[in-house]
Amino acid sequence: MIKRGVSLYSYQQAEFFHQMTWKDELREVATNLNGADGIEIISETTVPRYPMPPESFYFEWNNEMARYGLKAVTYDAFMDTLQFRDHVMTIAECAERLKYDLRIAHKMGFENMRLIKGVPIQAVELALPLAEELNVRMTSEVHSPQALHAVPGTWGESIGRDIAFIEKTGTKHYGLQPDFGIFQIAPEKPLVAYQLRVSAGLSKEESFKVADELLAIYDEIGYKDKELLYAKAEPVAPSLFVKRPSPMGGGLRCAADHLFSGPTADILELYNVMQYIFCIHGKFYDMTEVEGEPGHFEDKGIQYKEAIAILNACSYDGYINSEFEGQRSQQDMGYEGLVDEVEQVRRHHEMMDRFINDHSKDMTI
Repeated sequence: MIKRGVSLYSYQQAEFFHQMTWKDELREVATNLNGADGIEIISETTVPRYPMPPESFYFEWNNEMARYGLKAVTYDAFMDTLQFRDHVMTIAECAERLKYDLRIAHKMGFENMRLIKGVPIQAVELALPLAEELNVRMTSEVHSPQALHAVPGTWGESIGRDIAFIEKTGTKHYGLQPDFGIFQIAPEKPLVAYQLRVSAGLSKEESFKVADELLAIYDEIGYKDKELLYAKAEPVAPSLFVKRPSPMGGGLRCAADHLFSGPTADILELYNVMQYIFCIHGKFYDMTEVEGEPGHFEDKGIQYKEAIAILNACSYDGYINSEFEGQRSQQDMGYEGLVDEVEQVRRHHEMMDRFINDHSKDMTI
């Protein structure tokens, strides 16, 4: 049975403005999400004085988790290879940092530790014996613009490396953590509006009006016929088509290339990697009410219904942890324009609960 949880990263804005502490966030998950019990954290955000928290924190954390009957699912670790002023961290140093985080994760009761993309597989191999000893599984996130198979010469090539490593070692303590952002089939309205405000200086009202026009064009054409899509969309929002050097390299790109890119992974590829998946990031950006269905919500841009149908068909017995990232595209409008993260996560869990428990014929792939 698919289980539901929350990455506390979803409440980053409320935490920044001191509206919620990690204790408030645990209480919110336990009391208002209709049976969700999983927790994911980012190490530097939740752990005080990271990477050297006081011993009292572990008692506090485990006490609060027990109080609400919550499950510590995933601890997100990073790898700042430039943290020392005199050198870039070596493979051995990276491995030691992984081991350090594994020990913190273990003391907090986590069963998984997500690694940031780019951690050398040699460091993972050096840390693997400790992961097995502590029974904390390391996961490699599969994040947009990756696919669920190796694409040589791209960022996505590492998934082939990860699977080869798992097969070679036979380990049960290294696996994959897909992010549902790879299944995004349509642009998110708040992000389109944000790009219009940034690139063309539109007001809030104007930006959402033009965003509606662009999304209507996208709904008509889709992402596959990029030439026709751009031909119709550029006259509506020329500022989105101004080419600039890409910060990721690869020549000139425009905002439209990102907004209208379509999914980076074929959803059916979930079948091919299911055996390697330990947990999942339920990425979402904008939960809106389903037309004609009061109280039911959806993220129109991401293939949740189809993805959850496949997970159900494969008897996936892990967590989908909500990861809300819609705050970023609305923070330029001032404090009064901030989105309600708590409500967004509640809506996300209404949707996931509904899809997880709907086994009707239209939910099969």
